[in-house]
Amino acid sequence: MRIGILTGGGDCPGLNPAIRGAVFRALDFGDECVGIAEGWKGLLFGQTEPLDLVRVDEIIDRGGTILGTSRTNPLKSPELIQQTINNIAMLGLDAIVAIGGDDTLGVAAKLAELGVNVVGVPKTMDNDVSGTDFTFGFDSAVSVALDASRRLKDTAQSHRRILVLEVMGRHAGWVALYTGIGSGADYTLIPEVPLDWDAMTSQVLTAYRRKKYAFVVVSEGVEVTKVTTEELDDFGHMLLQNRGVGPQIARILEERTGISTRSATIGHIQRGGSPTLFDRILGSRVGVKAIEMIHDGEFGRMAALRGTEIDSIPLADAVNNLKSVPQEWVDLLKVFSK
Repeated sequence: MRIGILTGGGDCPGLNPAIRGAVFRALDFGDECVGIAEGWKGLLFGQTEPLDLVRVDEIIDRGGTILGTSRTNPLKSPELIQQTINNIAMLGLDAIVAIGGDDTLGVAAKLAELGVNVVGVPKTMDNDVSGTDFTFGFDSAVSVALDASRRLKDTAQSHRRILVLEVMGRHAGWVALYTGIGSGADYTLIPEVPLDWDAMTSQVLTAYRRKKYAFVVVSEGVEVTKVTTEELDDFGHMLLQNRGVGPQIARILEERTGISTRSATIGHIQRGGSPTLFDRILGSRVGVKAIEMIHDGEFGRMAALRGTEIDSIPLADAVNNLKSVPQEWVDLLKVFSK
C-alpha cells in the first residue's frame, strides 16, 4: 500500500517517534510511506516527501516533527474539502495516517465520513483528546514545567516572594493540574474552575506566612477578565499568546497581599525538546497501531491508549467531546492546598 502520513496542529514531543513507528511497521507489510508536509496544508497543495528507513531511523529522540505542521483547516469550504480528496487520489494514496489533536482528528473524521481511508493518531501536550487515557506530548510538557517550577520556587524562597508560573492549556487544565500537584504548588488555577480571588489570596497568604514564599501555577486558558474579542485561528480558537494571564494574576496578587510578586511564562519551551521515555514509547506504539488498523480496514478510527493497551476506537468518540478535568481531580487538587 501507499500510505500518506501527516502531522497537524501544534507541535509537541512524540510526533517523530509516532512517524517512525508507523514507517517501521509499514516496512513489515512492504508498504510505501509518503510524508505530507505541514499537515492538511500539504494535501491541499500536493506537498510530499518520501519516508523511508533512512529518513526516520534516527528521529526517535527529536522534538517537533520532521514533516512540519500547520493549523490549516480544509473544512472551511466544500471546495477545499474536494481539493483535499482529489489530491489524495492524484498522489495515489491508499490511506492516510493523520497525527494530531482535536482539530486535526476532526478533519480526519469528516473525511472518513466522505469515504476517505483515514486513521487517526492522537497527540496534544494538553492531554484533552477524549477516548484515550494519555496523549504523547503531555508527559514531556509537564516534565519541562516541573523543572521550571523547582527553579522558580528556589528564587521565590530566596527573595521571600510570591511567584506565578503560567503553563499552556487552552480549555483543559491537565498541564496546570499535574504541574501544580507534582511541584507542590500552593495554589493551582485551571480553566474548569472559576477564579476565586478571595480563596486564592487567603491560601497564598497562609502558605507565605508558613514558609516565607508562595508558588502559584496557572493555565493560560484561565479567564482573569472577561474576554470578548481576540484573534482566531483557522479552527475558530482564540489565540492566547497576548492574553498574559500569569502577569495579570501576579500584579493583582501583589496588590491584594502587599507582597512582592513575579511571574514567569514558559510557553513554547514546553513544546520543544527531546521527548520523555513515556512519550517515545507511546508515540511509537500508536504509530505502529495506525498501520495495523489500515491493514485491518479499520478506517475512521483512532489508536488510543486504554490502560496499558493500545486499542482502536471510533474517531467520533475522540472529537465530539473535549476531555476536561473532572470533579474528582479538582477535589484531589484541593487536598494539597493547605
